[in-house]
Amino acid sequence: MALYPLLRPLAFALDAERAHRLTVRALKLLPAEGPPNRDPVLAMRVAGLDFPNPIGLAAGFDKDAEVYDRMGRFGFGFVEVGTLTPLPQPGNPKPRLFRLIEDRAVINRMGFNNQGIAAAAKRLARPRRGLRVGVNIGANKDSADRIADYAVAAAAMAPLADYLTVNISSPNTPGLRDLQDEGPLAELLAAVIEARCRSTPALFLKVAPDLEHKQVDSIARTAMEGGVDALIVANTTTSRPVLASHHRGEAGGLSGAPLKKLALEKLREFRSATGGALALVAAGGIENGVDAFDRVRAGASLVQLYSAMVYQGPTVAQAIAAELKLQLQRHGFATLAEAVGTERP
Repeated sequence: MALYPLLRPLAFALDAERAHRLTVRALKLLPAEGPPNRDPVLAMRVAGLDFPNPIGLAAGFDKDAEVYDRMGRFGFGFVEVGTLTPLPQPGNPKPRLFRLIEDRAVINRMGFNNQGIAAAAKRLARPRRGLRVGVNIGANKDSADRIADYAVAAAAMAPLADYLTVNISSPNTPGLRDLQDEGPLAELLAAVIEARCRSTPALFLKVAPDLEHKQVDSIARTAMEGGVDALIVANTTTSRPVLASHHRGEAGGLSGAPLKKLALEKLREFRSATGGALALVAAGGIENGVDAFDRVRAGASLVQLYSAMVYQGPTVAQAIAAELKLQLQRHGFATLAEAVGTERP
């Protein structure tokens, strides 16, 4: 929206979560348009899926699959809805979403607030018009068997998704990141794959940036052995670099510009650990076409953003795509696919 620079002060005058809800309501008033334009320079084929361009909207914005089919008009090539849990849940107590304006960052401790898989399933039946749609699934906070929760969600969402993302990396559900350990992760992936047996959407795994090197190696090995098609690197961080905002002490996951360096570092580690044998999706701190190009050179075939949209508006996807094409031209690449993983150590 060209009007966003004018609207942003009004939005930022509101509580962050209220502004988000009003934004979603406004987007629901827009008609869904035709398929996103396929750019022959930027189009990618990942995990057996054709993406019209590599710029994706990360999970967290359209939690309940309310406006995913409106986002192609803003230049997104794919949208990931969720995180969705089997049962509806309110999430953590408010306030739980904070803008760190001076840092171009966000801290959230939402806690998988969503209306549940049944409500989302009805909306995901709408026509896609060529837009790729992923469904990010998680476990209910009070579940006695979290692996079973993922299996239930996978079975319900598989017929409706181009890809499923198993989210085990949110820091806002206590104990969830323990599923990144080798034994539980192998068990989880086997359960999800069995649950989606009658449908075959691609399977993505979203990992945390707060991993030791040995954990990166373990997750990469388990993912490749367990049938994962792509890794999303990475979710929000519990670490705290130097921040200027008065919200810097809030608990939760940090996203946006301060995550950039760590997310790129973990992407490089996963590229090394997988040897290029597993597709990578970059997320965390991507604000412009240079950031996107850096992630592509480091091994990413697709990129995702969310916090950048908070600060720049929904047309940020179009801007990043245009800047990314310029970077490709300047460095002598005819297509995005040629540039993937070309970074020299």
